[in-house]
Amino acid sequence: MSTENLPQSPEQPPRKPRVAVVFGGRSSEHGISVVTAGAVLSAIDRTKYDVLPIGITQDGRWALTADAPERMAIIDRQQPSVEQLAESSEGGVVLPVDPANREVVYSEPGSVPKALGEVDVVFPMLHGPYGEDGTLQGLLELSGVPYVGSGVLASAVGQDKEYMKRVFTSFGLKVGPYVVIRPREWELDPSAARKKIIDFAGDHGWPLFVKPARAGSSFGITKVDELSGLDEAIEEAQRHDPKIIVEAALRGREIECGVLEFEDGPRASVPAEIPPVQSHSFYDFEAKYIDSASGIVPAPLTEEQTAEVRRLAVEAFDAASCEGLVRADFFLTEDGEFVINEINTMPGFTPISMYPRMWQETGVSYPELVDRLVQAALRRSTGLR
Repeated sequence: MSTENLPQSPEQPPRKPRVAVVFGGRSSEHGISVVTAGAVLSAIDRTKYDVLPIGITQDGRWALTADAPERMAIIDRQQPSVEQLAESSEGGVVLPVDPANREVVYSEPGSVPKALGEVDVVFPMLHGPYGEDGTLQGLLELSGVPYVGSGVLASAVGQDKEYMKRVFTSFGLKVGPYVVIRPREWELDPSAARKKIIDFAGDHGWPLFVKPARAGSSFGITKVDELSGLDEAIEEAQRHDPKIIVEAALRGREIECGVLEFEDGPRASVPAEIPPVQSHSFYDFEAKYIDSASGIVPAPLTEEQTAEVRRLAVEAFDAASCEGLVRADFFLTEDGEFVINEINTMPGFTPISMYPRMWQETGVSYPELVDRLVQAALRRSTGLR
């Protein structure tokens, strides 16, 4: 019997890729992560992607949250939290651990688990430890789920300021003087550890910057102008990380540059300059996120300086085996040399943050930036690559 004249079943439209936007987390950068995720949720193309917002509470619970970007902003100097957005105070989201199954499940005590559908890519808008440092990336590798941004190694290197500097030095990138104090040094002989910093100050002078070795958003950083402020600065840094790094102050201009993965490889944005902030002793958390200190985009550099810092930013991206995106931060010293301070593998990503602003000036809008990052993640496989 011929089927030529029988009614044909309409073809089902192809399923849109599902993007899980994961945010919040256990680090001190929890609130900024929520703000960043709100910006991404506002910008992502809903005609192109299905979106699943997943928040990680400050105690580590994975929660199904409201898709409500308007509630994910800093209001009256108060940061939002996942706890405010969670649909339940007890329910939890579980990612698959079987690479053959990408279905996400939601469960609450006393209820039958509910399948939320497959996830094609994770956009991890997490800053700091337990998210940006390779831990979440390792979980996603085990699950076989592609994700935006750098892999396990690059994420870990990008989070640890000591090993980041060691990698850069091994690739011939110039870094400033620093000294590291590990937790065991404090436990065994705090006086010797303190003397190590004082001797470093004797060699390089004051002021010094005392920092948590594995934190971001300028949390826990203190500019120390003299010996009397050292102990308080150490205590503040250790509130965020038992391992601290102490850096000598570099005289010069602060220059930033964004790197983005394109189909043909990483490219650098136009650079930006962070001018001295009159109301702050340095570009700290309050200046970045609360008082909205503005950088100058593009940075007023010569053509040769612009080309050089863009080249160095891509070199830093490659040196640490990064993927997706990086913001590279430099000092342009008084003798005209670029010294790399650090990279950030998941930089501040609100529309007013420096990374999106640099790419906007380069010709990549915020929604296009989000799309490019998702597409780059979809092109990559998990595992060794």
